[in-house]
This record gives sequence, structure tokens and C-alpha cells, in this order.
Amino acid sequence: MLNSSAQSTTTEPHTVLVVEDEPTLATAIAQRITAEGWTARVASDGASAVQAASTLRPDLVIMDIMLPVMDGLEATKRIVAERPVPVLILTARDDEADKVIGLGAGADDYMTKPFSMRELIARCKALLRRVDRAKIIAKNSENEKLLNFGSLVIDPAQRIVTVDGKQVHLTPTEFDLLATLARKPKSVLTREKLLEEVWDWVDASGTRTVDSHVKALRHKLGSKTIRTVHGVGYAFEPPEPQK
Repeated sequence: MLNSSAQSTTTEPHTVLVVEDEPTLATAIAQRITAEGWTARVASDGASAVQAASTLRPDLVIMDIMLPVMDGLEATKRIVAERPVPVLILTARDDEADKVIGLGAGADDYMTKPFSMRELIARCKALLRRVDRAKIIAKNSENEKLLNFGSLVIDPAQRIVTVDGKQVHLTPTEFDLLATLARKPKSVLTREKLLEEVWDWVDASGTRTVDSHVKALRHKLGSKTIRTVHGVGYAFEPPEPQK
């Protein structure tokens, strides 16, 4: 079932689709979003969320994983396949595997229940800023040369990654993270620097988000693609030349 809440006057009338089957929590999130001057729409199951996303074309989706009719992971896959949109997933389990699976489904960030509304809004604002930032990066990358590492090729202009000539599907966040690392191969970038460059976060509260996205990239590109420097950050390791 799809519900709605009123919109307040704002210079940035963002529309946020909240997908949550717990009525109390859904209402609380929607009210907090409306207090920010955004428009909140609420869907209580995955199937309704897919339909609502297609009709409303929201600027951001907050998606619970455990949903009736269709789970949040499948709903996320269908939503981002139709149209790129930032998705923040909510999970009741503090399980890293679940988070990596969620990011692999196309989500850009995650939060573990219970969470504070203040942090939720901060994450939402960061994701919305990242969308604007990505547009600027894409514009500036129109004339950027291919990042050619032999078997792995990154096309910043078309935002395409190929391995051995075959295209690998990456989410927008995964692409930006990979490109940021690959522009400085073998150089170590701290988690804080990556949060600033990719997510436009000014604090270190999301370092675990970086770790989860790196794991998702390794799953798609190979475990040796990104090297961990314990206690510091990550470095891109170009593939070994084929003999």
C-alpha cells in the first residue's frame, strides 16, 4: 500500500520514497523527512515500492531489507535497473555479509537498526549531495582518457568498466570508488579521503561503508584488485600483465 505525507516549503523539494513495513517506524521516518522540507512517500512492501519508484521517480529511496510480497534486495535491483537512484538500505542485522549483498543489489549505503533519525537524515543529505557531485564529476570526465590497465579498462566518460573485454556492471558508487582509486594506482588513499572524494562526507562516521563497498568491488573484479593497508586505507593494484 502506498501512502503520502505533506510537503513543506523548501528550496530543495526532494522526494524520498520510504519502504518500510513497520507502520510506526515508517511514519516516524516520513515525519522526520517532511520536517526537512522534503516530500515523503511510504510503501509498505517491495512490489509497491517498485511501482511507486517508477511512478514518482524519487530522488532517494530508503529501503528496508525484510519486506512482505517482495524483499528489499529484489526491489532495489528492479528500481535501480529501471533508473539510477541512490538507495539507503535498512537492516536489522549487523551482519557484514548482508550489507555486502545489499550493496551488490545496487544500494549506495546502509544503516543498521536501531538508528537515530539525526544520523539517518545526515546519511540522506550525503547521498543527495553525492548525486549532485557525481554529475559534476561526469561532466569533468567527458574528455578524460581511458584508464587502461590491460585486462581491466575503465572509461570515465562513459562510466564503463570492462574485464577481458566484457563489461562489468557496477553501481554508480562502486564506479566512483574504483575510478578514484585507479586514478592513483598503487597509492594508498585513507578511508577518510575516500569518504570525502566519493561520498562527500566530512567526517569518518561511514568508514565501514567504504569497507563494504570495497568488498563488493572485490567480489566483482577479483580479490587482488584493491589492496588493504591495515589501519590506513586502500590502494588500487593494476592487474599483472598477461604472459
